[in-house]
Amino acid sequence: MKNILTSNTFLVSTFLIVMAALSRLVPHLPNFTPIAAIGLFAAAYLGDRKLAVLISISAMLLSDVFIGFHSSMIWVYGAFLVIILGGNYLKNKVSVLNVFIASMASSIVFFLVTNFGVWIGSGMYSIDFKGFIECYVMAIPFFGNTLMGDLFYCTVLFGSYEMAKRSFPKLQLA
Repeated sequence: MKNILTSNTFLVSTFLIVMAALSRLVPHLPNFTPIAAIGLFAAAYLGDRKLAVLISISAMLLSDVFIGFHSSMIWVYGAFLVIILGGNYLKNKVSVLNVFIASMASSIVFFLVTNFGVWIGSGMYSIDFKGFIECYVMAIPFFGNTLMGDLFYCTVLFGSYEMAKRSFPKLQLA
C-alpha cells in the first residue's frame, strides 16, 4: 500500500489547499476567504483527521505570516478546527448537496464562533446581552461575504478535484 504522503490524492489535495490559502493574499471583500472550504476539503480528501488538521492549519499559518497575526486568531482557528472536524461528514460522501450543506453549516459556525470572540475580546461591545446582540447584528453584513466565499471556494476546491479525477484516473484509485 502506497504511503499516504506520496499518494496522488495527497499531493493534488495539498496543492489545492495551499493555492486556496495563498488566495487570501490577493485583495478580496472582507470575509470572502477560503477558510471553511480548506477545512472541509481537507477533511473530505486527505483521509486522516490529524493530517487534515495539520495541512489545513499549516496552510492557514503560512498565509497569516504574510497577512499578519491578530488578537482574535484563537477564535478564527477554533472555528476552523470545528469546521475541519465537522468536515469528516463529507469523507466518502462528497456530492453537490452534501458540500453545499457543509459549506452553509461552516459559514454559520464561523459566524457564531468568531463573533463571540469579537464580543468577548475586542472591547468594542459591552459584555452584556445588549452588547452581545449588537455584536452579532453589526456582523451580519460580513456573514453574507463569508457565505459567498465559502460557497465559491468549496465550488473551486471540490470542483477542481473532481475534474482532476476525471482527467487523471490514478486519482480515482486513491
